[in-house]
Amino acid sequence: MTEEALQGSCRLLGTVLAVQANYYRVQLDSDGEMASLGDGENTRLNPSHSPLLLCTRRTRLKKIGQQVMVGDRVLVEEPDWTGQRGAIADVLPRKNQLDRPAIANVNQILLVFAVADPPLEPYQLSRFLIKAESTGLDVVLCLNKSDLITTQQQAEINQHLTNWGYEPIFISVYKSINIDDLANLLKDNITVLAGPSGVGKSSLINALIPNINLRVGEISGKLARGRHTTRHVELFDLPNGGLLADTPGFNQPDLDCTPEELAAYFPEARQRLAVARCRFSNCLHRDEPDCAVRGDWERYQHYLEFLEEAIARQSQLNQQADPESTIKVKTKGKGKHQYEPKLESKKYRQKSRRTQLQELQELYRESEE
Repeated sequence: MTEEALQGSCRLLGTVLAVQANYYRVQLDSDGEMASLGDGENTRLNPSHSPLLLCTRRTRLKKIGQQVMVGDRVLVEEPDWTGQRGAIADVLPRKNQLDRPAIANVNQILLVFAVADPPLEPYQLSRFLIKAESTGLDVVLCLNKSDLITTQQQAEINQHLTNWGYEPIFISVYKSINIDDLANLLKDNITVLAGPSGVGKSSLINALIPNINLRVGEISGKLARGRHTTRHVELFDLPNGGLLADTPGFNQPDLDCTPEELAAYFPEARQRLAVARCRFSNCLHRDEPDCAVRGDWERYQHYLEFLEEAIARQSQLNQQADPESTIKVKTKGKGKHQYEPKLESKKYRQKSRRTQLQELQELYRESEE
């Protein structure tokens, strides 16, 4: 059933703001005045406070394997207004879905980095941008702590990122620089906030949403990296409209694209392919002749390094899918992968008692014949 049809039937609709254990915090829509109580009676909702209900998931949804994610549009039944409880009866079709972080129906990604403390690392930033581009969502690049660098340094960073194909917005949560401009970009959208730890994501949310008081961590002096303060995904109401999802920070996002898809996530490569074509349709833009992408552009070395990683990942997936493969991947210390010979499973596996009994019965029948 579509959202428009549900609205016409006076059913309770809402958005999942947070998921914790087997409970779901749902914000009901405030634009509908009437809501069904499930027994034929209707009650009026006060649209001024957007009611919040702590809900469970119907057993029917569990049986059919229907997961409920942050950002899901859901149908709520049997609301207990006194206890502020309810039950999720159905999940509306999702417009999109992200796996990491686990969230649905997102409009854009707000990628937050710091220009200092911790210092801006181009390789890490490039990796985050590729991961964000792979979602197919609009990407807003925000650089915090701009008060810690000079105007000339800011201009140099801006020029580099312009060459990459992005128009960053420089902000300072501490000095309240360009916070209102950023808030306008988030208005009436569901935005995922992402970025490495320690760049000021929680501080930014505190600035965008007064009185929310998220816990803020400090920078590790030894590693010059931030400490994680956000532990789960949660949606917060923005004062001017829209929702903002805070996500746990991580410093090295996984790249799960194929080698053929990688170039499409670089705006510089897309720009080159828009005006020219490679000779080969499966060109990986390394050493192939008449390649339109290979050349002197700033992030080309990043592309080559990410490409090698994507090729290694694809090879690993192919070997895992091939039951006749003679090697296996073993994870060593610090997340390093190493290939080792794989033993023949049937040759070295001990036979079960059932198999041994069947073989004895077969030998007995043969002896009788």
